[in-house]
Amino acid sequence: MTIAFISHPDCALHEMGAGHPECPQRLAAIEDQLLASRMELALCHLEAPLASRDQLCLAHDSDYVDLIFHSAPREGYVRLDSDTLMNPHSLAAARRAAGAVILGVDTVMVGKTRQAFCSVRPPGHHAERRRAMGFCIFNNVAVGAAHAMCQHGLQRVAIVDFDVHHGNGTEDIFADDPRVLFCSSFQHPFYPYSGTEADSAQMIHTPLRAGSGGAAFRQAVEEQWLPRLEAFAPQLIMISAGFDAHAEGPHRLHPGRRLCACGTGTQCRGSPRRPAGQRMTRQVFTPYPRCRHNTPNQ
Repeated sequence: MTIAFISHPDCALHEMGAGHPECPQRLAAIEDQLLASRMELALCHLEAPLASRDQLCLAHDSDYVDLIFHSAPREGYVRLDSDTLMNPHSLAAARRAAGAVILGVDTVMVGKTRQAFCSVRPPGHHAERRRAMGFCIFNNVAVGAAHAMCQHGLQRVAIVDFDVHHGNGTEDIFADDPRVLFCSSFQHPFYPYSGTEADSAQMIHTPLRAGSGGAAFRQAVEEQWLPRLEAFAPQLIMISAGFDAHAEGPHRLHPGRRLCACGTGTQCRGSPRRPAGQRMTRQVFTPYPRCRHNTPNQ
């Protein structure tokens, strides 16, 4: 069965100024690798819709959603926080990014495909229920997960988040929701300096010290995440995929300890097991330019 590949040209129009690390080239890096790897043959391309206000309000306060809609500039930039800005195309891009995950959930849930990959920006896992931060405007994966529970009646959704930075926004949105299991790996201490304490048993934090490599990452996943995932028995697995710790990414953990595409370092031993019969939707979080291994099977 083919993989749904969901994106939209609007996502490349969002930019936050010359030299900003969250840039349109992130999506171009994915497209380049798809062509080089011939994975195009396994993909079904879908165009991301605009997430509606009501859909965004499933994960965000309505006042916050209205603030973002009203903040969109006609020209120039509007600053939402110290490193998150909007240009005239940012609102459409942010709505497409969240809409892509909603569409990914729908295509998986109705059985059109078993996997979906959303190649979108701006990213989302730092966006909290009431606040934009860390390059993120709407929390794309949270909107998709909330949609899965609201529209498809799911009672157990797992969100797996790997990134150099803790997915504080996703935790903020779902910390009190027993229907969501959130597994998050990140370098600590590092921005946003959160994630070391969990107020909910459904929030599984895996802080890794700077210099950790693929072996430590894999061991943490197998020992901390997989038993909880199997016990939780999710009806849907969603992945917030941050590639900034990749061997060719700008924040690789250590020159001698780099993560490759399967997260094992220099020697690959295959992918960790996944409980059979569970649906999966994948979401791109932070692919970086010129990362030749930023492929949809990460």
